[in-house]
Amino acid sequence: MSSTLPPFSRRSLIKTGSVGLLTAAAGPAFGAPGPSPLDVGRVEGGRVTFDNWRGAADRPSSPPPAPLPPGQRVGFAIVGLGRLSLEQVLPAFAECRQARPVALVSGSPEKARLVAAQHGIKPSSVYDYGSWDRIAEDPEIQAVYVVLPNGLHRDAVLRAAGAGKHVLCEKPMANSSAEAREMIAACEAARVKLMIAYRCQYEPYNRETIRRVRSGELGSARFIEATNTQVMGPADQWRFKRALAGGGALPDIGLYGLNTARAITGEEPVEVFARIFSPDGDARYREVEESVSFMLRFPSGVIATCSSSYGAHESKDLRVRLERGWIDLENAFAYEGQQMRLGRRDGKAENIGMLRLEQQNQFALEIDHMAACVRENRIPRTPGQEGLQDHLLMEALYESARGGTPVTLDRVAERDATRGPEPEQG
Repeated sequence: MSSTLPPFSRRSLIKTGSVGLLTAAAGPAFGAPGPSPLDVGRVEGGRVTFDNWRGAADRPSSPPPAPLPPGQRVGFAIVGLGRLSLEQVLPAFAECRQARPVALVSGSPEKARLVAAQHGIKPSSVYDYGSWDRIAEDPEIQAVYVVLPNGLHRDAVLRAAGAGKHVLCEKPMANSSAEAREMIAACEAARVKLMIAYRCQYEPYNRETIRRVRSGELGSARFIEATNTQVMGPADQWRFKRALAGGGALPDIGLYGLNTARAITGEEPVEVFARIFSPDGDARYREVEESVSFMLRFPSGVIATCSSSYGAHESKDLRVRLERGWIDLENAFAYEGQQMRLGRRDGKAENIGMLRLEQQNQFALEIDHMAACVRENRIPRTPGQEGLQDHLLMEALYESARGGTPVTLDRVAERDATRGPEPEQG
């Protein structure tokens, strides 16, 4: 088959490489004008931007990422190399724009060496639990991400604060409100930031749910329904040990519904009520509960009903019922796969539509938010006080379950009383 290429061979094109080919294609060798400003873009405010190339009927494309140079990103030490760290947290750093992993803390030297090599972390920046206070001497480490079982959070946060490092701590914050208060006090004394990793408050669909409810476009909210269930396996795991977990389904996965209901309304409950169930004869639930169902009543009149269980097939959904419509968020509390449906009147019809947002890694979003707060000296959206409030409410829920009656709480007048400023847009 004959070629229509200009007078140089395919071999020379291959040697030139794609960059050379694109350069030639843009030049006069092909008898064509160069690309337009619409195609090339421009540099503005330290980032490359492009004008929208799509027609008005289609969504505009997102701007290209604008990551900081590696040397300017906030360096994190990851404490704990369990499933969450290896399956979610460390991979998320590849999508971070303001943060990078620079150190690891683990009780398994073999695992730590392997993971460090995989992520380009220096062997000298791998620490064990006995000696990781030496991170105080490592200037590359500006923040610590604590990804340990709940019962180990307190000690890890106190040690990180003692080393002068900012702290991002997984949820639930600790095993009790008393421990949470200690952690807040230690970080305040050390003048370091403490953020709790409530990833859903940074995930785009959850944020859009909060925005739409608070905007009032569908009227006032009446009911919030949150379900977070999964089926647990063998007994030999830390989640079944009270000393490490602090409780069962409530602090582990029920916390998502509790925290999300608070985030949607911006209010604090004035009354809570709970019921707990564990199957007879199942040794896994000698120390922690299998299932919990609870109600939160807010000052505005919103009632949230939340259910979580270690014994029901996986479901992680959120529903909000409002005066003039409803919002359903499937997989609201999952790592991915969120889908949002909205219903409202449209004349004589019921308009049910699906809202599609750009998928973003919620772990990367929360890590970058913490990094931005460190770089810009800002209060995180979910500081230690947010974690403490959830512990106080969970303790009230356990009290209600023990007594079989609702527990009344003091009214908090201020909205978003335990939260920092809104997170930056992802």
